Formats: sequence, C-alpha cells, structure tokens
Amino acid sequence: MSKVRALLFDLDNTLMDRDHTFHSFCTQFVADFLGHTEPDEAQALIEDIIVRDKDGYRDKDGFFAELSEVLPWKTPVTAAEIRSYYDKSYFDHGALMKGAEDILKYCQERGYILGLVTNGREEIQSGKIDRLSLRGYFKAIVISGEAGISKPDPAIYQLALTRLGFTAEQTLFIGDHPVNDIWGASRAGMDTIWLRRNHPWDTALGEQPRKIIDDLHELKHII
Repeated sequence: MSKVRALLFDLDNTLMDRDHTFHSFCTQFVADFLGHTEPDEAQALIEDIIVRDKDGYRDKDGFFAELSEVLPWKTPVTAAEIRSYYDKSYFDHGALMKGAEDILKYCQERGYILGLVTNGREEIQSGKIDRLSLRGYFKAIVISGEAGISKPDPAIYQLALTRLGFTAEQTLFIGDHPVNDIWGASRAGMDTIWLRRNHPWDTALGEQPRKIIDDLHELKHII
C-alpha cells in the first residue's frame, strides 16, 4: 500500500446501496401503476421485478419490454412509458451504502485522491451521484455512457487513471462485481479490493483481489 496514492471506486452496490435503491423504486412503481392489486400480490410483484432485473445487469430495453408484457396492468403500459418513469424517478430512491460517506472522508483525510468509474447511462448515473451528494469527493468521474466504453474494457480504467493523474501501480480499485470491477481493474494493472455483495467469485477469472471485505468500514484496516 505504500505506493498507492489514488483510489478508484465503483458506484452501484459499492458506494450506492443498489439493493435498497431498486427495492424502493419497485415499491413506488408498483404503487403507482399496479395499485389495484391486493397487498400480498403487490409484494409478490415487487419481488418478481427484482428477480427479473438480475441486479441491474439486464439490458434495460429488454427488461422494460418484458415488464410491459407480463405485469397485470389495469391499463396497458408500454416499455417506453416504463423507461420514461424510470429515467425520471429512479435516482430519487438512491441510498448510500452503509459507511460510504465516512470512508470517503477517511480516505481524503489521509491524502488519497479519489475517482469513480461506473457503467450506465450518463444522465442516470450522474443523477445518482448528485442525489447522494458524492460528486465533491472525486477528482475524476468516468461514466460508461459518456465515455463510450464500459467496464471491464481496460480502456475505461485507463481513462480514469489519466483523469486522476496517477499510474495503475499508484491506484487501488474498490468494487463489488468480480468481472466488471475486480477482473477488469486487475487486467488494467491495478491492485483491487472486492466488496463481497451479490455476485459469487468465479475461480476461472484468473485474477485475484488483494483483499476481500464485506463492509466498507473494513477499508480502514487496509489503507
């Protein structure tokens, strides 16, 4: 760790609690569009939507088209209407991961330069960042929708390093996804810390994180 001067973070399910955020969004979505259903059915619909979403790794167009077809609408709702509702309201449900703001302040106080790399549409990811008041912590923010490249493409990590002004050897990457965060950042030459969340580790990846944590507060014992 003596060479590390910069830290790059993932956003969803690393700094933002996506599980909480998406559950909150689904609850409001079902209340707004499927309020005619009984409470037990409404809860089952929320849980079904969460399963279909696959932790956000579904193609959104296909996901919304599927919801348009399978949900028990009183009045039909198109995929485009679901997309519009999502774009306008999703980031309003954003919630910080436990300890996120505390650990960012801790890192800054110890002189680390911070950056953020996230996949997603620019307007959605920027909305989350601003909703959570995170923007001020970072020297560099790279969003795949704005950059035109996505994790785990090595180019997106290199872009973040260039904007930060540090080399891969001087930078540590923290994220929750084994491929998009840990494997990708490792292939770009960075040491990594895996925040264990919803995705099991794939031993076939060939790369290993420097450390594994289950809570952001554990970073204090590492950096």
